[in-house]
Amino acid sequence: MSKFRIPTTPPTTNKTIRFPNDVVEAVEKAIRGKDCTFSAFVIAAVRAALDDLNEEQP
Repeated sequence: MSKFRIPTTPPTTNKTIRFPNDVVEAVEKAIRGKDCTFSAFVIAAVRAALDDLNEEQP
């Protein structure tokens, strides 16, 4: 069993971006009833997209 470690919050930067209304509605529908925030969903989606891009590069 691993030792418990108090999690740390990574440093963040506040950015203001605009989403099309249909994208906001789709994200909110996807996370409804789940323990997930809009920001957490967007961060996970951007990380997945960046991973995909990195895999495509030679």
